[in-house]
Amino acid sequence: MRPTDLAREHGISTQAVRNYERDGCLPAAERTPSGYRVYTEVHAAALRAYMSLIAAHGHAAAGRIMRAVNTGRLDEALTAIDEGHRQSLRDRATLDAVRAAVDHLVAQGDAVPARTGDRAPRTIGGLARRLEVTPATLRNWEAAGILAPAREPVTGYRVFRADDIRDAELAHLLRRGGYPLEHIAAVVRRVRAAGDTEALAAALEDWQRKLTARGVAMLTAAADLDRYLRLHTPAG
Repeated sequence: MRPTDLAREHGISTQAVRNYERDGCLPAAERTPSGYRVYTEVHAAALRAYMSLIAAHGHAAAGRIMRAVNTGRLDEALTAIDEGHRQSLRDRATLDAVRAAVDHLVAQGDAVPARTGDRAPRTIGGLARRLEVTPATLRNWEAAGILAPAREPVTGYRVFRADDIRDAELAHLLRRGGYPLEHIAAVVRRVRAAGDTEALAAALEDWQRKLTARGVAMLTAAADLDRYLRLHTPAG
């Protein structure tokens, strides 16, 4: 098989195939007396596995997995795959928590955006008084990634503007609902990106679709990697 034969199946360039071989993602090819690469079904299976792993785990992890397989470090490859599944499981747990938090917000109906009127910037003390929490609580929320106030250029004091006040009120509501800080941070990030809870609900549906697609891609990658392992005799 020629590089073009492998490249055509995946819609990539022949140079990409050569680069993947150079980087250790494909096993080394034999050469003809004139120096041309000779690929086999083993290389075709390796490329299928690599492309499937990219879709399932991303380029960096796919490269680590294939290089480990091709140098006889199967347990290292399996560990990288386990890490991908563990991340997927964490993502699903976070999605469930964020969705539950959004349902809670919709039921409350009064937290986002911030209360009408008085959207003037606040100091940390002023915002703490507004929410009836301590400044230390707001600093903890900032450390957790929930709040990201600007700093006054001369004094360095925190300045909480309208969006920061909205995020703080959202965090306050969810904290009263018993949500841990890491989940509140995830909700706030999604609200910032989406703009409101209705848009956030749509974003969560998109997130769910992506997680499902990734899970299916992991199944495909596992099957393709298994086929390659059956054909390939690791080096070393």
